[in-house]
Amino acid sequence: MHFVDAKGILSAQNGMNIYRGCTHGCIYCDSRSVCYQFTHPFEDIEVKRNAPELLEKALRSKRKHCMIGTGSMSDPYMHCEEDLHLMRKCLEVIDRYGFGVAVQTKSDRILRDIDLLESINKKAKAVVQMTLTTFDDDMCSILEPNVCNTKRRIEILKEMQKRGIPTVVWMTPILPFLNDTKENIGAILDACIDAGVKGIICFGMGLTLREGDREYFYAALDRHYPGLKNIYIHTFGNSYEVTSPKNQELMALFIRKCRENGILSTPDQCFSYLSDLPEPYRQMSLFDL
Repeated sequence: MHFVDAKGILSAQNGMNIYRGCTHGCIYCDSRSVCYQFTHPFEDIEVKRNAPELLEKALRSKRKHCMIGTGSMSDPYMHCEEDLHLMRKCLEVIDRYGFGVAVQTKSDRILRDIDLLESINKKAKAVVQMTLTTFDDDMCSILEPNVCNTKRRIEILKEMQKRGIPTVVWMTPILPFLNDTKENIGAILDACIDAGVKGIICFGMGLTLREGDREYFYAALDRHYPGLKNIYIHTFGNSYEVTSPKNQELMALFIRKCRENGILSTPDQCFSYLSDLPEPYRQMSLFDL
C-alpha cells in the first residue's frame, strides 16, 4: 500500500472512499475496469491518510445533516484497516457531528466498530450493507477468496439486527452457469428474511463485464472452472451486460419472496432508503449540536 494526502474526501453525492483498490480478490470486481483509470496495481492500496481530517472539515461546513455513504468503490474494511483504523476515525467524526452513514462491506471487521454504528443509529441513522452472492461457502472461497464467507456475513447481519441497526443486502453479481440456481437464490433470500434485512439490491440475474474486469474474470474462470470461459464467449460475446438464461424465473422468485416478507426489492427503493435521513436530523443545524 502507499499513502497520499487527498484534496477532498466527499463526492457531490456525499460518497466517501478512504481507500482506492482492494485486496479481497473477488473474481468479478467491476472496480478493476480500465475506465476507473487506476495508475497503480489494484492490490497496491492507495490510502488517503488525511481522510478523517478532510471529513471533519467537510461536515463542519455543511448546512444540513445527511447520510454519508462509503464502500461503493473500495471496501472500507480491507486488510489494511486492521492496523490503520481510518474507517473507525471517520465514523467517530460522523458520530460527533450527528450525520448518518451507510456502509457497504463484505468484511467482518465491521464488527469492531459496531459500538460507533449503534451510537450513530441512535442519534441519526446507520445502515450496514453486505454483499451475498452464493450460499455455498466452497464457491464463495473461489469467487471472493480473501474475505469472510457467506455464513459469517449472515452472522453479521443478525448481529446488526440485534442492535437495531438496519441492513441492506447486495445480491449481485449472479454469475451465469455458476450461482444462478433456484437453490442458491432461495437460500440467500431465506437467510435475508431470517436476518430481518430492510432491502435487497438486485439488478437482475447476471453481471457486467468491461475491459480490465473481463480479463481478470476470464483468467479466474480458466483456473477454477476450465472451459467455462469459452461458454461465456460463445453465449455473450463482448457484451457489457451478461444476463443469466434463468433471469426471468429467478427474478420472479426474488420479487415474490421480497413482497411476501415486506422487503424493499427495487434498486430505486433501496437507494432512496439508504440516502434518506429522518427529518428531525436532516433539518438540525450544526449550531444545535
